[in-house]
Parts: sequence; C-alpha cells; structure tokens
Amino acid sequence: MRVDFGKKPWIYPQPVLIIATYDEDGNPDIMNAAWGGVGDDTQIFICMDPAHKTAKNILANRAFTVSVGTAEQLEACDYVGMVSGNEISEKVRMSGLHIHKSEKVNAPIIDELPLCLECEMISFDIEHCHLFGEIINASVDDSILTDGAVDPKKLNPLIFDICNQNYYTLGEVAGPAFKSGLSRF
Repeated sequence: MRVDFGKKPWIYPQPVLIIATYDEDGNPDIMNAAWGGVGDDTQIFICMDPAHKTAKNILANRAFTVSVGTAEQLEACDYVGMVSGNEISEKVRMSGLHIHKSEKVNAPIIDELPLCLECEMISFDIEHCHLFGEIINASVDDSILTDGAVDPKKLNPLIFDICNQNYYTLGEVAGPAFKSGLSRF
C-alpha cells in the first residue's frame, strides 16, 4: 500500500554539496547546500536562498566551487550548514577546514574535500533560488582515484536524508550501469 505525503522534495540520494566563495574583500565563506545536482554535462544547479552570505558572494564575484562532502569531514560539513557567514566572520577557520585559491575561478578550494567542481555563475534566479553554474574544471585529489577515475568508495561521499535529518554513506555496487538491463532486449 502506498501512502501520500503531498509535496515533498524527497529524492534519494541527495548529495551533501559544500559551496565555497570569496567576498569582495577576498574573505572566504563556505556553506552546506543539500539541494543541488548536475544541470547537464557542463552545468551544476543549486537551490540557494539569496540571503546566504555565499549567495551574496556569488552575485558579487560570479564564481564558486562545489565540493562533495565526505564522511571523514562530517562534523565540518555539518557545521558550515548550521552557522551563517552573515553572523560568523571566522566560519571557515572555526570549521577546521583549510582552503587555497583556485587557479581556474575566483573561489576557494577546500583542501580536505577531494572532489571539487570549479564554477562560474551562469544565472541566479533570486525569486526562485535557482543558481546555475558552468563547470570550468573538476579538481580531484589523486587519493580517491582508481585506474584514473573517481572511486566512490575512496571518496566516501555524504548523502543527506531529508526525511529523518541524517547523513549516510554509499553502500555496495548494485550492478553495472548500461549493462544490467541488457537481458531485457
């Protein structure tokens, strides 16, 4: 039996995305944005309230990075989602995360998060909180590569469970993509 819950944004898995920016004075800011994903082969989409310090920074500089939150950095990733950069100017330092400036865009890369998309703003619909970014570069620490590709087990990404307010990690491989359904032809 199915149960109706009405309008709910329940998509699984929901990645934990950590957005990093600089303000107009070069001060870094980091936030946790659980609502986002790819827009196409070269674009990323994030639902972001324009009141966030990070949103103001993106509008000012038109650049940001998106890192995948990891289980190893659970506390820091959660912290940057609980504290506002509008209220705490030392948010990055207090998170325990370290940054360096991207060579591709005017935004910070978080050293502890091994998968980072360096992006330039395409558009930001403030009324609907829709941010689209052009992916300029994918910066990957070689510690999470296996045979030259990102290894999800080594990345160990966080997944946000919106229903129960928990974080999860990935499980085992269920089957090969674009091969498992061949028996149906």
